[in-house]
Amino acid sequence: MTALPIDPILPQIRDALARSAGLVLQAPPGAGKTTRVPLALLDAPWLDGRKIVMLEPRRLAARAAAARMAASLGQAPGETVGWRIRLDSRVGPTTRIEVVTEGILVRMLQDDPSLPGVGLVIFDEFHERSLHADLGLALALESQQSLREDLRLLVMSATLDGGPVAALMGGVPVITSEGRAFPVETRFLTRPEPRRFADEVASAVARALREDDGDVLVFLPGAGEIRRVDGLLAENPAARAAVIAPLYGDLGQDAQDQAIRPDKDGRRKVVLATAIAETSLTIDGVRVVVDGGQMRVPRFDPGSGMTRLATLAVSKASADQRRGRAGRQAPGICYRLWSEAEDRALRPWSAPEITEADLAPLALDLAQWGVADAASLAWLDPPPAAHLSQARALLTELGALDECGRITGHGRAMARLPMHPRLAHMILRGMDTGLGGLACDLAALLEERDILRAGRGFRDGDIRLRLEALRSGERLDSRHGLSVDRGALSRVRQSAKDWRRRLGLKSDEQRGDSRDAGILLAFAYPDRIARRRPGGELRYAMANGRGAVFADHEPLAAEDWLALAELDGDRREARVFLAAPLSLGEIEEHFADQIQSVTLCQWDGREDLVLARRQRRLWGLVLDDKPLRDADPSAMAAAMADGIRAMGLGCLPWTPDLEKLRRRVAFMREQEPDGDWPDLSDSALAEDLGNWLAPFLSGVVRRSHLARLDLAAALGACLSWEQKRRLDDLAPTHVEVPSGSRIPIDYSGETPVLAVRLQEMFGCADTPRINRGQVALLLHLLSPARRPVQVTRDLASFWANAYRQVKADLKGQYPKHWWPDDPMQAEPTARAKPRK
Repeated sequence: MTALPIDPILPQIRDALARSAGLVLQAPPGAGKTTRVPLALLDAPWLDGRKIVMLEPRRLAARAAAARMAASLGQAPGETVGWRIRLDSRVGPTTRIEVVTEGILVRMLQDDPSLPGVGLVIFDEFHERSLHADLGLALALESQQSLREDLRLLVMSATLDGGPVAALMGGVPVITSEGRAFPVETRFLTRPEPRRFADEVASAVARALREDDGDVLVFLPGAGEIRRVDGLLAENPAARAAVIAPLYGDLGQDAQDQAIRPDKDGRRKVVLATAIAETSLTIDGVRVVVDGGQMRVPRFDPGSGMTRLATLAVSKASADQRRGRAGRQAPGICYRLWSEAEDRALRPWSAPEITEADLAPLALDLAQWGVADAASLAWLDPPPAAHLSQARALLTELGALDECGRITGHGRAMARLPMHPRLAHMILRGMDTGLGGLACDLAALLEERDILRAGRGFRDGDIRLRLEALRSGERLDSRHGLSVDRGALSRVRQSAKDWRRRLGLKSDEQRGDSRDAGILLAFAYPDRIARRRPGGELRYAMANGRGAVFADHEPLAAEDWLALAELDGDRREARVFLAAPLSLGEIEEHFADQIQSVTLCQWDGREDLVLARRQRRLWGLVLDDKPLRDADPSAMAAAMADGIRAMGLGCLPWTPDLEKLRRRVAFMREQEPDGDWPDLSDSALAEDLGNWLAPFLSGVVRRSHLARLDLAAALGACLSWEQKRRLDDLAPTHVEVPSGSRIPIDYSGETPVLAVRLQEMFGCADTPRINRGQVALLLHLLSPARRPVQVTRDLASFWANAYRQVKADLKGQYPKHWWPDDPMQAEPTARAKPRK
């Protein structure tokens, strides 16, 4: 057996686990930890013949690791070493090492938290921080602390700092392997533009084939880019002699094996891979890595309840992992499609999946575990509260949780199906309605990438076409501008068959009709039941209150009602990729308990009137909307008040007297801060419209009706009878001056003002006052032409001092008017001269 870097520290690992219930092992890629450590621990005394369960974050890595360990023992998978992944297992009665993934470990813990017959759980490649690994470790730690003190836990990582993990596990030891890596020369290239990405990657691969030796491993963000680069290389002379082998998770096992193993004819190989090839897998013969520098990850938005795939730059840790692939077996070369400056700016680590993912599966697992507060478990990164809250709301909507957040019987049945809770709910409802077989077909389609490929400039998102292809794929070829991806079709057919077998259905039982696809999708995505918006056949409103749109005209866009299965996750108006039509009758039949009848009186800002409607709603989606003729008057008044608030108080029929009333009340509020004078300011009146104005809005339902509103009565009602009496006494509207004229007081400024012609004040020694003499009015003494000639609060001082000069000026301008030498003895007059 070939020596590996991990071999010298295997005894140290055995001893550490003999003394401690846990261990963190740090070992670089290629050290051999995945395949050597489990085998080295099989005969450990503390294991006492029990099983080792090793969690791998990827299905391909799980199968490959189990197969390699079995081969090293000279056995076939399923004897001493086997695997268990979703809908596939290779284990037997003598299996001691089980490599598991896809939530298998979590389900084992849920079935029996004591994990009978298991002595060690290994979390491999923990640095990838998959959601399953984080949850599995949290549950295993609680099981170890509560039920199984003898259970050992081993966390293995290539790049993650082991200190925080060891602390999380209760201060367990950390062991580090130095590893073995051959030198790798890094060559930086220019980062391509998005539209040139595939061309630049293909060009770098061709250069590597011309200039360098060995097989080439190319990292691309997804299957779409793999297909594009594959097509470009097929036309490149430098690549004609090489074998082009795609490698991504949805490929069949034979195709994956072809990518991993050396070519049987000895030809050079170009492996076009996603991030699946970063860790765990050893691809023999690779001497060159071409790294496109991108990765595709799901990003969940709790606000919209949708997940979108985002293409991001890789982290520094991922880039180093990829680079190391070129130096596992010999010195190598790594081409990076970015500059050295961009390399220095890479973020250190990728975000843990738990902080970005849809947490509905996690929330269901926690509820089944009996955990109400996620913080009670041990997490490196706790699940975000907003994501978890949205997930629990969805599960409640699906009937998996009760109003108190406890798991229901339906929720337990959902948890027994290893799929997303939405699809589990769809299958269970499908079984109840005699459509279980069709639900299995839909679940298989939704878990796989699209089995139909559209021609350029064409798309049809009708999932019924996929069902037709699933049942008779050959007949669909070249129709509708679509072709069938036969590899994906084969996987979907097998998956649907596996689901039927699991549910005890025969192949043709409960198949239903493709026309029933809409209601089944509605079971899975009730928040995405959608109705076409008026006036735009491409746009839809969804039950979650958000919008959806078809990017192009396609047959589905003519349907009034749709169940939307796949969207791009845009928060404002998501693009529709997969959907099926359904009817209002189906919604009313199957969602009767969720449909509410509501009466609405709302202000319509476009028409400037109150609309009264009776609606039936499915959450945020209006199913029907009819005029309401006998609306509650108080609701109509409240809606009209909303309209006035929206238009602004300027729409009300204000008069000068009403404005004066408001100013007088404002004056008294300043004079008596501790009094009970009402606030009649714009902001206060707008905020309190429902109280002071609504009682006077009977019959007022349009903006034009406001002209007949008795605003004086409404505003006057804000004051009690006693307040009105005191207001007239303390802040009168007018003052009678010596001439006998009643002059209005202006309360619009900081100080009340009395603007009066000078001649009307003859004989008056004291400045007029209000509020029981506490406030002297600010006198604006006017000329005969009513222009200010003096501003004063001290009338006596004016007569004694300034009057003589003012008199001289005014006598010259107004010679026909009377300007006595002694104003205190003169008769006041509102005329040019006294009548005498």
